[in-house]
Amino acid sequence: MARPHPVDIAPPDLSGWAASPTGVPYVHERASGVPGPEVLLTALVHGNEYAGALALDAFLRSGVAPRCGRITAAFCNVAAFARFDPRTPDASRFVDEDFNRVWSPDLLDGPRTSAELQRARAIRPLVDRATHLLDLHSMHEPCAPLLVTGTLPRNIAFAQALGTGGQAVVDAGHADGVRMRDYGPFGDAAGDRIALLLEAGQHWDRASVSAARNVLMRFLVGCGVLQRTDVPLGWLLPDAPAPAPVSVTHRVVARSMQFEFVQDYRGGETIRHAGTPIAHDAGEPVRTPYDDCVLVMPSVRQLRPGVTTVRLGRRAMAQASVG
Repeated sequence: MARPHPVDIAPPDLSGWAASPTGVPYVHERASGVPGPEVLLTALVHGNEYAGALALDAFLRSGVAPRCGRITAAFCNVAAFARFDPRTPDASRFVDEDFNRVWSPDLLDGPRTSAELQRARAIRPLVDRATHLLDLHSMHEPCAPLLVTGTLPRNIAFAQALGTGGQAVVDAGHADGVRMRDYGPFGDAAGDRIALLLEAGQHWDRASVSAARNVLMRFLVGCGVLQRTDVPLGWLLPDAPAPAPVSVTHRVVARSMQFEFVQDYRGGETIRHAGTPIAHDAGEPVRTPYDDCVLVMPSVRQLRPGVTTVRLGRRAMAQASVG
């Protein structure tokens, strides 16, 4: 089992946000009183991923208010976050199940219950009304920030225009459940709602907080609820052009506990030739399916049979699947 990465950033104190005029704990609004976009910013979808929560906490404390529309900030799985222990930092990802796999009407409207479903049902009206969603996450392993767009061209274009320099990852979600960014109207090809998921970097790396703050403010400017002059000094990192998007075509799923990569991949590597071994699983090689295959978020941090260990993609705009 891989050893946990160092916890270099302290978790935020969110106690001051528990009570809310919205009636939903840990949810707060900044309204302009002028018609405009309904922007939803979410963090702590996974309880051990609090770099985004630090950015969201700083935004709420900053006093920045929208020029039009409304900005809603939601700390999502606070029950899991409350269990965070730096001695076992990966153990507080969720309480009962992954909060980011329950966003289908069948589950949300169904009879089953869990800590995550109860919280998702409380937050759901905010997601229903949002015209723009930015969901702040981080990653198991050190990696440059990624913007996960889904497959719709409008989300890809929005991500590419932000100026973050982050890699856009075009994917169709997960076979084991629906993410919040893919929920309902966000996945409607005929609609106009925008949803992005930021993977800001390694969970407890200080650079991940800076990346989350940078993307958060750029997203608000891109939505039109702020102007660039409204952004507090020091929040924006230098503008950088976006590389061509990577479209996910396959996911590699561990078949055994004897899965290991052939080297210390960090994500973004391009494997030149088809058939190149990138890992071994129970002694069998795992090979790239085509030339110029890009590795996306490789990790054996949560290794067990059935877990995705890496996604494989092409640097193109092609329609993606999860393989």
